[in-house]
Amino acid sequence: MADTDPRLTVDFCGLSFATPLVLLSGCVGFGEEYTRVQGFSNRDAGAVCLKGTTGAPRLGNPPHRIYETPDGMLNAIGLQNPGVGKVVDTILPTLDFDETRFIANVSGSTVEEYIAVTRYFDDSPIDAIEINISCPNVKEGGVAFGNDPAMSARVVEACRAVTRKPLITKLSPNQTDIAENARRCIDAGSDAFAVINTLMGMAIDIEARTPYIGNNQGGLSGPAIKPIALLKVHQVYQVTKAHGIPIIGQGGVTSPDDAIEFLLAGATAVGVGTALFYDPLVLPKINQGIIAYLDRHELAHVGQISGALRPNSPEGTPLCDC
Repeated sequence: MADTDPRLTVDFCGLSFATPLVLLSGCVGFGEEYTRVQGFSNRDAGAVCLKGTTGAPRLGNPPHRIYETPDGMLNAIGLQNPGVGKVVDTILPTLDFDETRFIANVSGSTVEEYIAVTRYFDDSPIDAIEINISCPNVKEGGVAFGNDPAMSARVVEACRAVTRKPLITKLSPNQTDIAENARRCIDAGSDAFAVINTLMGMAIDIEARTPYIGNNQGGLSGPAIKPIALLKVHQVYQVTKAHGIPIIGQGGVTSPDDAIEFLLAGATAVGVGTALFYDPLVLPKINQGIIAYLDRHELAHVGQISGALRPNSPEGTPLCDC
């Protein structure tokens, strides 16, 4: 693993992360996306989440699939990937598992597809499995698994039955009660959570009177969603802390301060994604900033930051007069 400051090491579901930073699924391909950028190293990350993988190969959505918005980015890639067989048999053997941890991202349109892909990854060197439950269930009229706690739990329970590897459930912010969803997923066997996935959004070309995204709508990521992501991490942490279940906090992280906010809100690790598109070398800057924070506050380890938020008002008190 990476030769980094030991104060940054994180225990995540029994896996040792050299730093609390995690490269997010969809932003770094299958682990090799940024390796040709001079100065970039996977060793600056505690773990790398591979691109969303389905049972069969997928070409993804029609263009345009990415559009920049103020302080953010819309994407509707459509899970383009070569299929789980190609990923496990051809891509995983090329990855350096001595460099960092690698996490598979499992996606599917049916519970049966989630089971098949998870089972395939279980028989591989992958370190952990992230379940992307934001996919629409074709058998239920296109309702996203992640927006219904009962459906989320069904997917987690099904995947839990076919793997012993740590299961990380990626929670959607596009739902009524993310804390209740987390409770149901814990009961179903989730070992950890990634909070949050993208928010749904749209951008419109007023001259053409059409959406910029070929799929009409896409997932919004980047700094614009950070306040929402922080709140969702804090809400999920209220459920997970009694169980010792870790959270990867993610959504708009571009600086050390951002990462520290997520840690304080209850995250054990912090995901970095959209920032890599305009600053591929942001990871060492964030790691160094976290170390400086530890020094400034005379803290011995990054774990002392996690969940150390001191709210200004009791839980349940209205936060605004809206």
